[in-house]
Amino acid sequence: MIAGTPILTAAQMHAAEQALFDAGVDDYGLMEKAGAAAAEIIWRAGGFRDTLVLCGPGDNGGDGYVIARLLRARGVPVRVAALGESGTKSSRRALAAWDGSVEDVANAAPATQLVDALFGTGLSRGLDPMVAARLCDLTGAASRSYAIDLPSGVDTDSGALLSAVPHFGVCIGLGALKPAHLLYPAAGHVARLVCADIGIPASDRVHRLMSPRLTAPGAEDHKYTRGLVAVVGGAMAGASLMAAQAAARSGAGMVRRLAADDLRHGANAIVTQEAGTVEALRDGLSDARLAAVLVGPGLGRNTVARSRLDAVLGCGHRLVLDADALTLIGVDQIPDCAILTPHEGEFVRLFGDLPGSKIDRARAAAERSGAVVIYKGADSVIAAPDGQVAVASGGSHWLSTAGTGDVLAGLVAGRLAVTRDPFRAAGEAVWLHGDAARRAGAAFIADDLLAALPAAIAARL
Repeated sequence: MIAGTPILTAAQMHAAEQALFDAGVDDYGLMEKAGAAAAEIIWRAGGFRDTLVLCGPGDNGGDGYVIARLLRARGVPVRVAALGESGTKSSRRALAAWDGSVEDVANAAPATQLVDALFGTGLSRGLDPMVAARLCDLTGAASRSYAIDLPSGVDTDSGALLSAVPHFGVCIGLGALKPAHLLYPAAGHVARLVCADIGIPASDRVHRLMSPRLTAPGAEDHKYTRGLVAVVGGAMAGASLMAAQAAARSGAGMVRRLAADDLRHGANAIVTQEAGTVEALRDGLSDARLAAVLVGPGLGRNTVARSRLDAVLGCGHRLVLDADALTLIGVDQIPDCAILTPHEGEFVRLFGDLPGSKIDRARAAAERSGAVVIYKGADSVIAAPDGQVAVASGGSHWLSTAGTGDVLAGLVAGRLAVTRDPFRAAGEAVWLHGDAARRAGAAFIADDLLAALPAAIAARL
């Protein structure tokens, strides 16, 4: 998987900045660079619209003073309103360089554009209720709004709302993304996210999920070199049928549904093999050419389902465990290098109520299980046992409908059969699933995602 924009916690961001300062970089010079990057984005988006910049007492407020000064230099009508006195050396220098008046946030009149530079990374408690209400009022009165680094009132590492937070048109992350940029509920308060590069060194071990680069089959490929997928059916045939159809459209070469039913609906290209007994299932799983096996969608939760799951766990192939399989299995039974696809309830049942952010929890679960974990939701976190993490956010909320999880599971199995790399396959599948949803538009059903998958794949070749 290609690494995207790095994601840093508040502590990691502070350490990265301190490393620059220790190497001789001037802290005020870095503030000027951050303010200039943000001002350029605001200028390009808003032009000469009248602008109100809200400045807090820390370095985020200092960024605001720099932004105000540089926008005014371009001819933008800018006013500044402050919340308290500047409390850091750099922010005081930025205030001294601002040659305009400073209003009180409590009495400032609204403007066409609102810039929130009150509090950025590292906020540990909510805003005073009157300040939070004032921020919401001024933001609501503006036709365009910008949050500098983070919206004031969110927890940097978890994305929790520490106090009332307005919805912003644009959030300008400085130096690196923070978990709150992508994790809900904070991520839901920003319509557009931009990250300004200001020269902060950062590891990409935790990063935003990027669009993948896929490879088309070559002249020498055939259905088995492209990847043979088995989807294990169970008590509820519809789920495994949906998953098999997604796998068939994933780029894999062939899909077999090892069925516990007599249904033959769906694409004729999918081979349905009768495997209603455990013996027949084991026979179907004995094919050495299998590149990936999916179990869970429609499996059921009774003793028969448990015996079918046991047969899969012992087959020796690369596995994707979804839905009912995640309810039946224990952590110590998960084979190494499997891919797990839990939603919130399945995750808690399997791993317990782990501490920390969603990123922290996914990382801990991957390390404990030895599997790649796709911790699903409006923000999906993909974590590998070696500590790599990719975060996907901003997907269609229309995905909250029956069967879309089965489509994702089939897509994961198909990409695993193609790539043989669990972390890469998980990332590709999550991206393609989200892109198919975007192409499907509004009020779609899971079946509509299937039709959109080939176009989503073609766009990444």
